[in-house]
Amino acid sequence: MTPSFLTELKDIARLAVPIVVGLSTGAVITVTDSLMIAPLGHVPLAAVGLAGAVATVMLAAIYGFLSVISVRIGMAFGARQGRQVAAFLRAGLVLGAVTGAGAALLMSASLLLMPYFGQPADVLSQVTAYWHLIAAFLIPYAVLTIFKSAFEAIDRPWMGVSFGALACALNIPLNYCLIYGVGPLPAFGLVGAGIASLVAESIALLAAFAYWRWSMSTVRLRTRSDRTSVDTVSLVREGAPLGLMYVAETAAMAVATMLIGLFGSVALAANQVALSVGTLLYMVPLGIAGAVAIRVAQAAGAKRVDRVRRVTFAALGMGTVWLTGATLVLGLYGAEVAALISSDPAVIELAAALFFVFALSQVVDGLQSTLVGALRGMSDTAIPSVISILAYWPVAIPLGWALAFPLGLGPQGVWLGFVSALALAAAALVWRFHSLTRIVG
Repeated sequence: MTPSFLTELKDIARLAVPIVVGLSTGAVITVTDSLMIAPLGHVPLAAVGLAGAVATVMLAAIYGFLSVISVRIGMAFGARQGRQVAAFLRAGLVLGAVTGAGAALLMSASLLLMPYFGQPADVLSQVTAYWHLIAAFLIPYAVLTIFKSAFEAIDRPWMGVSFGALACALNIPLNYCLIYGVGPLPAFGLVGAGIASLVAESIALLAAFAYWRWSMSTVRLRTRSDRTSVDTVSLVREGAPLGLMYVAETAAMAVATMLIGLFGSVALAANQVALSVGTLLYMVPLGIAGAVAIRVAQAAGAKRVDRVRRVTFAALGMGTVWLTGATLVLGLYGAEVAALISSDPAVIELAAALFFVFALSQVVDGLQSTLVGALRGMSDTAIPSVISILAYWPVAIPLGWALAFPLGLGPQGVWLGFVSALALAAAALVWRFHSLTRIVG
């Protein structure tokens, strides 16, 4: 390895680690809900999985749509335009609030569609209140995402992590008190988990706002100027393809969850176990992708396009090593990992079988996410979105259905379809990245 390549590895790791931790804090809330609901039985656990699958679509849409803010702030920061940095943050906060409210309304409305997707009646009978509480959770999550993005883009990523960690720290005791009841508090069960998540995220948002408003270390994010404006339409135009791409990806995974739900509540609970672990593992390549986008954006703002390939190759190597190792661990010790979440023997057995196939999909998904991050840093969002949509919907879902049902592979067949689709998407994105960087170079 050349010294410059090693330098890029260190710089990516320095930025990616806090991004990973920050992203993981959001996933940890869902995993915590799963862990603390699991003792109530496989039906409440399946309800968390069903609501979580749809919420993940909304979370991904929010993340993709609003990620343009971190890129724009990164470019302004790289170009040393302090007032523009603050202007993008102010515009982002408004955009975040509107986006979160819209996502919450969409998720609440989507509950009406669940009976038409053949989901288990015993799950649907318990999920309603939890579903709407998780929908409300999307509003503070979206605004807090803007604060985190701003801190990351100005090379202060641990500031954002601390607020996500606060939400996680609050969620655990709140979950315990509200799910099982403590003292005068009654046991709310599944509903208590939803209340805890909403309250914890809202408190974290208030803390982030207070820090931004009054801390001396965030002065550069508060600078005002009547002459500094932001073209909000251009932000929406650039962010919309990314939001659409993440919606296409996670909506396809939500459909996969619903297909697996056709095999019954045990299969749905086992899939939730696999998703809970897989989501945490996937935070690493997703964080690396975020770091690559910011590093590339900073280089573009400073007119240093020579580092684009070096940064991307370093990130690809880092993500591949992580996910390959994770796949081997889940393949060898899947049952032991599943037993940490559920005590139901049937759920553990099926989850262990799902782990290896699901982990394979994460490896190729990690590759394509890193490439999308690099292209996002170059403000190339439309073509990657088209590639992802075409890979997931015409390929992953039909192939997964065919493998699971006509060919009789069961729930594992659904995820095998996704492995094939993600491999195609990664190959197409390699071609796109090579074409653009060859022109730039």
